[in-house]
Amino acid sequence: MSNSEKFNSVQYVHTISEAGRLLPSASRWNSIELDFNLLPQSSLNENFESLPSRFSKSVDFNLFVKDKIHFKRFVVVAAFIILIIPALILLKHFYPPRNNHNGSSHNITLALNKALLFFDAQKSGPFVENSLIRFRGNSGMNDGHGSEKHPNLVGGFYDAGNNIKFSFTTAYTVTLLSWTVIEYHEKYEDIGELDHVKDIIKWGSLYLLKLFVPQDNSSSTSATIFSQVGGNNSNAENDLTCWQRPEDMNYIRRGSVCDISSASDLAGEMVAAMSATSLVLKEDKDISDKLVKAAEELFIRANGTDKKGTYTTNDECGGQARQFYNSTSHKDELVWGGIWLFFATGNKTYLKYATENFASAVEEQVASDEGVFDWNNKISAISILLTRIRYFRDLGYPYESSFISSTNKIDLLMCSYTSDLKYSKTEGGLIILKLGTDAALLQYAVTATFLSKLYSDYLLILRTPRRSCSNSAFSSESLQEFAQSQVNYILGDNPLKMSYVVGYGDTYPVQVHHRAASIPWDGKRYTCSEGNQWLNAKRANPNTIFGAMVAGPNKDDIFSDVRSQPWFTEPSIASNAGLVAALIALHDPPSGSSHSIGGNLGIDKNGMFENVKEVA
Repeated sequence: MSNSEKFNSVQYVHTISEAGRLLPSASRWNSIELDFNLLPQSSLNENFESLPSRFSKSVDFNLFVKDKIHFKRFVVVAAFIILIIPALILLKHFYPPRNNHNGSSHNITLALNKALLFFDAQKSGPFVENSLIRFRGNSGMNDGHGSEKHPNLVGGFYDAGNNIKFSFTTAYTVTLLSWTVIEYHEKYEDIGELDHVKDIIKWGSLYLLKLFVPQDNSSSTSATIFSQVGGNNSNAENDLTCWQRPEDMNYIRRGSVCDISSASDLAGEMVAAMSATSLVLKEDKDISDKLVKAAEELFIRANGTDKKGTYTTNDECGGQARQFYNSTSHKDELVWGGIWLFFATGNKTYLKYATENFASAVEEQVASDEGVFDWNNKISAISILLTRIRYFRDLGYPYESSFISSTNKIDLLMCSYTSDLKYSKTEGGLIILKLGTDAALLQYAVTATFLSKLYSDYLLILRTPRRSCSNSAFSSESLQEFAQSQVNYILGDNPLKMSYVVGYGDTYPVQVHHRAASIPWDGKRYTCSEGNQWLNAKRANPNTIFGAMVAGPNKDDIFSDVRSQPWFTEPSIASNAGLVAALIALHDPPSGSSHSIGGNLGIDKNGMFENVKEVA
């Protein structure tokens, strides 16, 4: 074998010496076939260092590619990684993450299940046999007797811990619950509560149909509305003087009668409720059509009168309601009714009315109620709905100015929720929304939670992570954090470590101000005078009123679990409607949500517009 052939047959592995030179691996010395005696030492060193490699150079500095196939694979993988990392960053930016309850340790599903049960416990009328409530039966079966023409006013809901039925708060409750179903029906269905919440809404809406009585033989502007049942007679025994289970009542419960001209606010709220419910119950065409027909007729009659007013200013109509639910304006309810009629019918005449009268409704708003969404004030909710139209179905002229004004208002409100620009909080973190109110703060916090989380979802659909107001800014994330913080407080993350939802958590109120819950379900009837022993008892209620959100703590985070102090321990259907709204908004969306855009949000972007035609 020649010297050159021997050099060409060398097999070796390069290693790096401390000096950086390439040397044969020590483990391979024995395999080198080389006759060093054939070359002088100097020539050997020279030729060895210039020994040609059968491997291609990738870079200089004595680095060699040993395997071209593996090297190509390495280049492809590296290029893929370089490309995919920016793509993932962009995807994370535009694709909203799954909620996971926003870090909450609370079981939102369980809280929501229980919150809906409260409405079953508040039902008036024939007892539902398959009800999960074990301490209720037939009640209020003669409601309306003693009223003019003896109308049938059986049904509906008892308002709170008393046995009175208020039409205003019933309508508000039905409207708000319907709104949550229209937006979040996928979430309800995912947790098995869609039929349940629809049943609650249907129960309330069928009762509302009984409350509106058009006067066929008179002018088109004449109609009668019943504003309440019970709590309105001067007998020794009545709903205010007696502490009795609804099943034990045997006194007359007449209905309070209102002329439509003195109850514009009540009419508007009923219009909103029947309109929103018609969308929820659309599969039952007969009921849905009746609701829309009644809503349109009531709206036309309410707006056809020269005189308009609030029902609590009329003693016969709402004198008794004044001490519980004093209505301070009527224009917001009529606008509220108009916008829901627009969604129910697609008739832009109703949207035109809502947008043209929105500014005057804002002017009529009481200063202490600004930013509050409750049974008395709908301005913030109207602003959200008008903004929703602007974002997802902008109808153009002549609505733009009202849409823009609404968006500005809602942006400012969201800034006030997430900063200290306007509203303060208790030391425990509960927002104080209603100025001058020291107690019953939870009812306002839950509706603020609903609005903020709902608006956050709107922004995520638009892929708009941030918006600004005059002196601040907010993001969809900050809105969710605010909303979650309020629900966390209510469910037990507060200074007293107490859940204010009965039956949820380890510690919750046990002396709830509630007649049916406080009297044993033992087969005995207790008279009006006998019931007082249960009102003043120091022990826990014998019946657990699951899901009831009590009035809650005061501005100092102080709460007294005493039955005779309703400003702490009384629940109501209006407050619980807000709680349900907050919980369903914060609930994790179902996987594979089909209606959301920009991520799995569990919100139906287009369902509210199913009756709204595109602009020609």
